[in-house]
Formats: sequence, structure tokens, C-alpha cells
Amino acid sequence: MVLNTRITQWQGRSVWLIGASSGIGLATAKALHAAGARVTVSARKMDLLDAFVQTHAGAQAFALDVCDTQAVHAVTQQVAQTHGIDVMVYCSGYYKAVRANRYSLEEMVQHQDVNYLGVARVLDAVLPIFLEQKRGHISLIASVAGYSGLPNSLAYGPTKAAMINLAESLYFDLSPLGIGVSVVNPGFVATPLTAQNKFAMPALLQPEQAAAYMLEGWADGDFEIHYPKRFSRWLKFMRLLPYRWYFSLVRSATKM
Repeated sequence: MVLNTRITQWQGRSVWLIGASSGIGLATAKALHAAGARVTVSARKMDLLDAFVQTHAGAQAFALDVCDTQAVHAVTQQVAQTHGIDVMVYCSGYYKAVRANRYSLEEMVQHQDVNYLGVARVLDAVLPIFLEQKRGHISLIASVAGYSGLPNSLAYGPTKAAMINLAESLYFDLSPLGIGVSVVNPGFVATPLTAQNKFAMPALLQPEQAAAYMLEGWADGDFEIHYPKRFSRWLKFMRLLPYRWYFSLVRSATKM
């Protein structure tokens, strides 16, 4: 079942990617530019954004800290007045492994501030634009870690679960108005965030593969874009199991 308008033609479409200085965000920006989109990239590291703009004609960049509400509103207006915004992709993410025996309130709050409240700030600025123009698409990059609780994910997983829930609620409200909503749930992708992991990451993808899955999902009109299927479908199945089986299988698989 197609839940969103299929996006198969990117030529001239304005896309704003937030958190696009590296990893999935940068790879997706490159793929969209190659497909003909008018690409705007934002992140905190302006030097990395400049490097992208210098090698991708017509692209533009604005430095942005998603934890700064005033800056989010100011940059949103700049993007809207220059390229316009047809699609907003929220790629910003923060991850540190946290477990209960090394609990850190500071880390819990930082994850919340970037991964979830960052989205809320961007929506506060972008939603009025989409509602006024009666079109647009919002895509949030969450994670399969949001499906169920996992070791090392005490701070990260709950924020991704919140993003999934948020996208679902947004879909109910916005799809009748002609505004698309999608949530992207990647498995392990080789990025600066996952480089911190000290364990073997099954079905590890390169960012370029992740970007290809995303463009395919938008072309298919999917609400949830999850990949790679051989890994994400396994996790979807796992969350349906009784907890006594779920906990046992995860402990066995992760040795944690």
C-alpha cells in the first residue's frame, strides 16, 4: 500500500538536509544532487558543508545547531527564501553507548536534545511553511534501535523510539493535508557515530547504500523506510516475541 505521494522526480525539487556534514546525511545529499534536486545542507561543521557546496554546483549550506531554537527559525527562513523547501530530511543524530551501571544524566539529556527535541524545534519552524504552501514532505531518520530496548542503547534507543512515534502521529495529521511523512530506520551504517562501537555490527552498510535505500523508499511512497531488510525484518520479528524469549535471544546474540 502506497502511503505517501511517490517522489520519483527530483529535478528542481528543493530538499533541505539537516545533519548532512557526514554519514547518511552527506551521502543522501550527494545522491539527491546527482538526481537533480536543489540541495541545501545544514550542520554545525561549516567547513565540511563548504566542501560539499564547492563540489556540487547549485547547492547551498547554512551552519546550524539544532539545539538552538532561535537559530533553527532563522536558518529555516533563509532556506525558504533562497531555495524554498519541498522536502525536509532530519539527519542529525547523537550517540554514545550508555548502560545502567555507567548511567549519565548528562548523556541522557544530550541524546534527547539532539535526537528528539532537535526535530521538535525544526518542526516548529518548518510546519507553518508546509501548511501554508499545502505541500511538502518530512522525513525523519530514526533507527531500528527504536523498535525495542537493546544493550548499550539506554540513552539512544528511547529517543529513536520517540522519533518513530512522532512520525506516526505526524502522518495522521498531515497526510490528509497533502503533506508526506516518512520515517527512516537504518540498521548499522558505517558512520562516525557507529565507529565508536566495540562489537561486530551485522549487515553493516556504507552510507551510499543507505542513501540508495532512502531514495528507493521515497520513490515507492513508503511511510517506513527500513534497511537492510535482512537485518531490520529480524528485529521487527523479535519485538513481537514474549519478553522471556526476546531478552534471552538478544543476550545470546550480543553476549551482553
